[in-house]
Amino acid sequence: MNAPQTSRRRALQLLAGVPMLPLSSAFAGTGLLLSACGGGGDDAAPQANATGVSFSSMAAPTLASPAAMATTSVGSTMTVSYSDGSKTDVRLAYQPFFVTGDLVADGKGAKVLAGGYFDIRNQPIIDGTVAGKERQFFSDSPDGTSLLSVPGAKVDGVKGNTVFAVVQFEYATWAQDGTTGMYGRLPSPIAVLTLDQDPATGKLSLVKYHNVDTSGVNGLWITCGASLSPWGTHLSSEEYEPNAFTAATDSQFRAFSKNLYGSETAANPYNYGHMPEVTVNPDGTASIRKHYCMGRISHELVQVMPDNRTVLMGDDATNSGYFVFVADKEKDLSSGTLYVAKVGAGFSLDPAAPAAPLTWVRLGSATSAEIRALAATLKPTDIMDVRSADPLDASYTRVAANGRIEWIKLKPGMEKAAAFLETHRYASLAGASMGFTKMEGTTVNARDKVAYSALQNCQASMVAGNPLNVPGNGVSIPKALDAGAVMALRLKGGQKDTLGAAIDSEWMPADTRALITGEDIKADALGNTANPNRIANPDNLKFSEKMRTLFIGEDSSQHVNNFLWAYNVDTAALSRVMSIPAGGESTGLHAVDELNGWTYVMSNFQHAGDWGGIHAGVKAALDPLVRANYKDKYGAAVGYLTGEPSQPKLAR
Repeated sequence: MNAPQTSRRRALQLLAGVPMLPLSSAFAGTGLLLSACGGGGDDAAPQANATGVSFSSMAAPTLASPAAMATTSVGSTMTVSYSDGSKTDVRLAYQPFFVTGDLVADGKGAKVLAGGYFDIRNQPIIDGTVAGKERQFFSDSPDGTSLLSVPGAKVDGVKGNTVFAVVQFEYATWAQDGTTGMYGRLPSPIAVLTLDQDPATGKLSLVKYHNVDTSGVNGLWITCGASLSPWGTHLSSEEYEPNAFTAATDSQFRAFSKNLYGSETAANPYNYGHMPEVTVNPDGTASIRKHYCMGRISHELVQVMPDNRTVLMGDDATNSGYFVFVADKEKDLSSGTLYVAKVGAGFSLDPAAPAAPLTWVRLGSATSAEIRALAATLKPTDIMDVRSADPLDASYTRVAANGRIEWIKLKPGMEKAAAFLETHRYASLAGASMGFTKMEGTTVNARDKVAYSALQNCQASMVAGNPLNVPGNGVSIPKALDAGAVMALRLKGGQKDTLGAAIDSEWMPADTRALITGEDIKADALGNTANPNRIANPDNLKFSEKMRTLFIGEDSSQHVNNFLWAYNVDTAALSRVMSIPAGGESTGLHAVDELNGWTYVMSNFQHAGDWGGIHAGVKAALDPLVRANYKDKYGAAVGYLTGEPSQPKLAR
C-alpha cells in the first residue's frame, strides 16, 4: 500500500445527494440557455429560461459559532439569471438522508445498517473490540456517489419518479474501542439507494437501501472517488493498490483478507487496484464487475470522455502519473489500450505559465478476462525482480515507484502482465513521467474540450532535489506547494504514441497547465496553514456543463474546516458553497445537469473530528459537538443540498 500524504486517512495515513435546481436538457443559440420541465405535466414552453447560474461565497465558520464548525454549514446563495432579464436568489441548505450507523429500510419490510460491512458470504462483519457491546462495523467515510435513472424502474414505495444513488464507503477509521485503526482492513461496501423524486419539487426521499453483493469480484478494496459513465453505470475505484511483493507479511492486507474471507492468506493482492463498474437494475438491486485491463494503479476518480471510449484516470499515489485507457468499443471497458504520459518541458504551477506538452507511452492492449486469468496464476516474482537496495547489476533499472526507490528487472515475456498487474513499476520502467503526488479527481468540460485533474499536494516526488523526483521526467517544481492545485488539460485528436503509432481517440490530453492553486501560509489564528479564501488540497472534481461550474471538494489537513467550492470557468469566480464538519473531508461530488427536469449536485463528507495539529485551538470546543452530531464520531451523513424555502425551477 502507498502511504497517504499529509491529509486524508491519517490512520494509515458525508454526503450524497442533492437536488439543487432544475436545469434544461439543451443549450439554445450561442449562449447558455437552460430550461426544465420539472414534472407537473405542463408541456407548454417556458416563457423565461435561465441564462446563467452563479454562487455567492459564504464566510468560513469560526469559533464565534462552534456549532457551525461541527456540522455541515451552508451559507451560499445561488443566483439564477433569466432570459427576460429577471433574477432569482436561492438560499442553499443541507438535508441528510441518514447518518451511517442508522437502521434504514431494505425494501423487504426489514431494516439494514447504513454503511454496514459484509464479508464474502454477505454476512455482517462484527466489531468485537468492546466486550458486551459487539456490533456490526459501519463506515464513517462514505465517498463516491452517482445519481442516475434506469429505464422501466419500479420499486414499491415510490410515489413519484424512481431514481437511484449508488454510494460507496471507503473505509472505517476506528474500531469501537477507539484505538484499533481499521483503515484498509475491511472490504469496502457499496449500496444502491432507491429514491422517490417528487415530480413537482425535485425533492429526493429514501425508500430502499440495498447492499450490493461484491463476492463475484473478490470484494472491494478502499473504494474512493467515483463517476457516472455516459451510459449510466457507476464507475467505482480501488486506490492504493496492495503491494503484491509484501502482501504476505503486510498486517493491513492480512487483516483485510481475514475480515473478508476468514483467512489471512486467502486474498490475492492482484485482485485489487482495478476499476469496478456497477450496473443498477430496475428493482433497485445491482450487479458489479471489475475491469482488469485499465491498469492496476491507485484508482481514484475516473472520467469517461464524450466518445464513450476514452477514460482519463486519477492516480492517488506518490510517483503517480497521467493514465488514459482507450476502449476498443464504445460503452464497453472490458478491452482496450492503456497509455501513460510523458511530460515535456515547462511544467509549472503558475497559472500564467504556458502549458507543458504531453506525449503518450503505450503500455499495452488487453482484455479484462485475460488479465484476470493472469492475476489468478502469476506470482509477483514471476513477473519481475524487485530490489530495495542497489544490486550493483546493470541489468536492473533504478526507478521511483509508489513512494520508494527500487531496482527492477523484468522477467522475459512478462511485458503484458507487468503493464496491467504491476502498472506503476512498469510505467516507471518504460520512462513515463511518474512524478506527481496524489493525483485525485478528474472531470471534463466537453464544450471547451478541456479536462481537469486535482493534485491534492504538490510535494515529495514533484520537487526538484527530492530523492523521489526523477531528473528529466518533466515533473519538477522548485519548492513544494502543500496546498495543491487543479490542472487543466487540453484535449485533442490526431495524436501518436512515443513509437509513432496513431492513438485512436479524439479526446487525448495534449498538454497540462495550472488552473487554480492553493496558497501555503503560516498558521493563522484559527489554525489554518493554507489561505482559507483559496482552495486547499483539492480532491474530488466534477464539472457542470450547464452551470459552467467546476465543483471542487477538499481533502485538506491545512484548512480547519474543509470546503466545497464552485469555480465558474468563464468568470473565474471562486465561491465557497459549503463547509464540512471540522476534521472531515469533502468527498463524493457528482454534478447532474438534468434528471427528470431537475439538476443535482452530490457532495459527501467523511471522518468528522479526525483531529490533526491544526485543530489544537478548536478541538476542545468542537469535539463534544462533533461526537453528539455523528454517533461519537463513528457516523457520517449522506444527504443533499437543497433550496430554501423551496427548490426553484430554472425555467418559468
